[in-house]
Amino acid sequence: MSITVLLVDDHPVVRSGLRAVLDTGETVKIVGEAATGEEAIVLAEHLRPDVVLCDLRLGEGIDGIATTTVLRALDPAPAVLILTTFDRDAEILGAIEAGAAGYLLKDVAPEVIVEAIECAAKGDMFLAPDLASRVIQGMRNPLPKLTDRETEVLRLLATGSTNKEISRTLFVTEATVKSHLAHIFTKLGVDTRARAIHIAQDTGLI
Repeated sequence: MSITVLLVDDHPVVRSGLRAVLDTGETVKIVGEAATGEEAIVLAEHLRPDVVLCDLRLGEGIDGIATTTVLRALDPAPAVLILTTFDRDAEILGAIEAGAAGYLLKDVAPEVIVEAIECAAKGDMFLAPDLASRVIQGMRNPLPKLTDRETEVLRLLATGSTNKEISRTLFVTEATVKSHLAHIFTKLGVDTRARAIHIAQDTGLI
């Protein structure tokens, strides 16, 4: 029997393209399409697909990681594969921690996607070798945990805001901003604002 799959992507053209190359009726049967995470959850409850092929960024509403978390809590729970253009370590790790059975980039060949769907349907994990090594490395060396306020400060820093501008935006003193920056620098292991921004953006902290 073919593996039933639900497609989740906010771009209709992408969904149509995936359906065209995957829906053979022999190995894979596309049983539904969703443009948002919320819609995907409703359809998954109704259609009960074997596998959900889900983008990471879904426009308005919940993202692919949050969608994965909810889908994996269903009974029965479909396997979830993330298919996206984003390959930052924080996003890959976040998807795996949410219960995704694999993480694929959209530039892979259709046969690789089919192979991943087959693995996920059997309960196995599918990751490209380079992504797998990054997941292992990330688990061994987890990203530093920033507080919500530290993340806010870092995001404002990335926009080019000065300490004074950050203090006005957050309604705190400049001394408080400097204290937050000191904690951020220590956690990230950096000593410059530029390096902090680079690492935060590269790892997906902001």
